Amino acid sequence: MRLNHLNLTVTDVEAAAAFLAEWFGMTHQGGNAGMTLLTDRPGFDGMILTLMKARPAHWSGYPETFHVGFFIERREDVDDLARRMREAGIKSAVPEDTGHSYGFYVQAPGGFTVEVGA
Repeated sequence: MRLNHLNLTVTDVEAAAAFLAEWFGMTHQGGNAGMTLLTDRPGFDGMILTLMKARPAHWSGYPETFHVGFFIERREDVDDLARRMREAGIKSAVPEDTGHSYGFYVQAPGGFTVEVGA
C-alpha cells in the first residue's frame, strides 16, 4: 500500500500554495481558493499535497509541534534559503544545529509551520 496524499487545512489556500511553490518548488496541479493540489514533481508520481480552506467556526489551528518538513542536501543551501527568505521580508529563524539536523523553522501563510533542514 502506498500513501497517496496529505491534506493540510489552511486559512488562506492561495497564499499557502504560492509560498510552497515559490520557496519549496511545489507544482500547482489545479484548484481554487477553497482547495488546491500541489505535487513535489510533475505529474502525480511523487508527494501529493492538498490544501483545503479552514472553516473559521471550526478551526482552532494546529498543535504547537505540528510542522511540514523539507530537507536539502547541503547546509550551505539551508543558509542560503534562510537568507533569501529574510531578504524577501519573511521572518525565519537563523539556521542552527539541533542535534538531529541543521535547519530552521518558518511560519507559512495559511497557519502552519515549515521546517527546513539538512
